[in-house]
Amino acid sequence: MTGIHTSGEKHLVLASGRAHPELAKAVAKELGIDLLPITAYDFANTEIYVRFDESVRGTDVFIMQAMACPINKWIMETLIMVDAAKRASAKRITVVMPSFPYARQDKKHKGREPISARLMADLFKAAGAERIMSVDLHASQTQGFFDGPVDHLWAMPTLVEYVRTRVDPANSVIVSPDAGRIKVAEQWGKRLGGVPLAFVHKTRDITRPNQAVANRVVGDVTGRTAIIVDDMIDTAGTITGAVNVALEAGAKDVIVAATHGVLSDPAVQRLSESGLRELVVTDTLPIGPEKRFEQLTVLSIAPVIAHAIEEVFNDGSVTSLFDGAY
Repeated sequence: MTGIHTSGEKHLVLASGRAHPELAKAVAKELGIDLLPITAYDFANTEIYVRFDESVRGTDVFIMQAMACPINKWIMETLIMVDAAKRASAKRITVVMPSFPYARQDKKHKGREPISARLMADLFKAAGAERIMSVDLHASQTQGFFDGPVDHLWAMPTLVEYVRTRVDPANSVIVSPDAGRIKVAEQWGKRLGGVPLAFVHKTRDITRPNQAVANRVVGDVTGRTAIIVDDMIDTAGTITGAVNVALEAGAKDVIVAATHGVLSDPAVQRLSESGLRELVVTDTLPIGPEKRFEQLTVLSIAPVIAHAIEEVFNDGSVTSLFDGAY
């Protein structure tokens, strides 16, 4: 079955771009449907061609794309898919981007800089998207960049449920990798039953990408399992620095939990040699064999996305999926 039908003649279809088809298939399986068949390929000059192989007229189309490397290619493919759906008379178009592109460029640090996250929202709106769905935005205010509904999903319940099985909450401490993630760390502490908090004081040179210096841990981690939580791990400089200072401050061991495992070089080497006990991420982005290492655990985000799609399709409440903790 390609889509979901309701008695009111509503019809849901799910289409996937080429960046991470495994996740889209898992979401379709959770929904009990097949992916909408599409034809997609690159021309010799790298232009992209996309066509839906079945009619989407009058349907509720969910277009799913993981913004993985090469990110600009997949952004363009998604925009073309949205345009194709719009021109094929889809009733409503929702773009499902588990990881929002350019999310870290959400404000101006210096004059004459762009706000690229806002540009992304404008592009999808101009292409014809009426709704956006994403997981753990780098900054919650990014929701306001899109002129329409934005469903901000949380991976935290999935991550917490797993981490709870790997630690003793009574002998653990939640560590934010910087002061800016304290609110997220507080949510983690509450969900684990009142685990205390600490954070890493770090400095960053805004003129140099992917570089930060972890200076010290503020808070007591001595003899405890330090659970470092973040939204994204790219080159892993920030996280491995946090692991090092936590261990130097007397932590018994370290578990790192993050939503988006970008894992750009040299992340795998840094993480595998950092001394952490385990890195837990979700599969919002594809994690190929070259990015796998002994301490890595990958959890499926498909159930969260599938439940959210069902709520949106049935005009239900996405917030209810997360206990109202939006």
